Amino acid sequence: MPTKASALYEDKRISEAKKLIKEALSEHSQKIKGPKDSDNDLKKPYEELLSQFGSNRGGNLFYDYLGSGIGNGPLVELADGSVKYDFITGIGVHYFGHSNPELVDALIDAAIANTTMHGHLQQNTDSAKLVELIVSQAKKYGSFLRHCLLTSSGVMACENALKMCFQKKFPANRVLAFEKCFMGRTLAACQITDKAAYREGMPDTLQVDYIPFYDHKDHEGSIKKSVKKLEEHLSRHPCQYAVFCMELIQGEAGAWPGHEEFFKAIIDVCKKHNISILVDEVQTFMRTSELFAFQYFKLDQLVDVVTIGKNSQVCATIFTEEHKPRAGLISQTFTSSTSAIAAGYKIIHTVVNDNYLGEKGKIMMTHDYFKQKLVELNNKYPNLVEGPYGIGAMIGMTLFKGDMEKSKQFTFKLFQNGVTSFIAGKSPTRVRFLLPMGVIEHHHIDDVVQIIEKTLKEV
Repeated sequence: MPTKASALYEDKRISEAKKLIKEALSEHSQKIKGPKDSDNDLKKPYEELLSQFGSNRGGNLFYDYLGSGIGNGPLVELADGSVKYDFITGIGVHYFGHSNPELVDALIDAAIANTTMHGHLQQNTDSAKLVELIVSQAKKYGSFLRHCLLTSSGVMACENALKMCFQKKFPANRVLAFEKCFMGRTLAACQITDKAAYREGMPDTLQVDYIPFYDHKDHEGSIKKSVKKLEEHLSRHPCQYAVFCMELIQGEAGAWPGHEEFFKAIIDVCKKHNISILVDEVQTFMRTSELFAFQYFKLDQLVDVVTIGKNSQVCATIFTEEHKPRAGLISQTFTSSTSAIAAGYKIIHTVVNDNYLGEKGKIMMTHDYFKQKLVELNNKYPNLVEGPYGIGAMIGMTLFKGDMEKSKQFTFKLFQNGVTSFIAGKSPTRVRFLLPMGVIEHHHIDDVVQIIEKTLKEV
C-alpha cells in the first residue's frame, strides 16, 4: 500500500499547481534580461529599508543588497529594481542561480511536507535519501568514508568534525592547520582561522599551530619547508595533536590551490603520528572536476573526516568508521530545513549525473572560458590585472598589485555597474568569483568581462 504522502505528491492538483507556478515564474523572471540601474521611485524607500535593517542588525551590509525575491539564472533583481550578475553567489551558495525552475518542483514538495525542519529526533525519508547520495559519492574512488551527519551550517559541520577527532585521540588537544586558512567564526573555528581580527576579544579555546601552505612557484622547496615545520611542531609537542585541518584550495585567502604531492607528503607525516586528517570542503565541494576536492587531489584513502556546505544547501560531516562519535557527543535540534534538504539533493544529483564533472565537464570548461577572457584582460592591462587564479568554479584575479583598499573600491564600483564579486586574502588581496555553475553560459561571462573592463577604466 502506498503511503498517504506518496498519494499527496502524485495528486493531479499538485502537478497542476506546480505547472501554473512555474509558468508564472518563467513569465516574470524572463523579463530580467541583463544588469540595470535602480528605479527612481524605489530609491528612497530602498535606502530607508537598508538603513533600518542595518540599525536592527547592528551594522550595515557589505553591499547595499536586499533582493526582491526573483531572478533569472545568474541575474538577480534587488528591491530597488536594479539587476546584478551574481558572480559570488552569496559567497558560494546559489549554485543554480536565482528563480531556478529545476529547484521549484523540489521546493514545492518541501513546502507541502508535514514539517519545516528536520532534527535529531525526527527526520523524513528526504534525509536518508540525501545521506545515501553523499556517502555513495564520497566513497566512489575507494575512500574509507562511510557515515554522514547533516547539519544546518558549514561551521557546525566543522565543529562536529573537530569533536569527532578530539574524542578519537583524547587526551590530545592541539590542532594543526595551514597558514592563511579559514574555518569559520565560532569560538572553536575562529581559533583555527588564521586571521587575528576574527579572534579579537575572544577567549582562547584551542591551541593551534600552523605550517606554510603550498607555493606553486617553488614546488619542491615548498614541500620540504612545510614538512620541516610540521616535524618541528610534532617534536615540540609530542603526542598532543589530534587533527590536521586542511583546506585543499584556500578560498578566503584568494583561491590558492594546493598540490597532490604536497598534501600526500604532509599527510604521510601525520599518519605516522596517528593524527586525523580533516578536510574542510565547505567551499570547495562541487567546484572542481570531481564532486569533492579530495577526489580531485587523489587523497581518497587518506582522508578521515570531510565537511561540506554552501553548494550543497545542507551542510554535512562525512567520516570513517574509526571516527564515529560516541552517544551524546553530537546532537542538534535542527539538522536542516525540509526545503534545503530537497534542494540539496536535486543539486548534487544533477551535478553527478548531468555532465558537470570531469576535465571536459561543464565546471572545467566554464573555468577555461572565463580564464581565457581574464587572461585577455591581463594582456590588455598588464599593470592592472594579474592572474587569473583558482580551479573550476573558484576564480580570482589580482588587481592593482594586490592593494586591499583599491581592490575593495573596485568591488564596490563593480557592484554598482552590475556584477557582484568579493575580496579575499591579504598581501595580495584578490577579487574573487564563485560561479553559479548550474545556470552560467558563455555569453554571461562575455557580459561580465565587459563590465569588469569598464570598471577597471573607471577605477
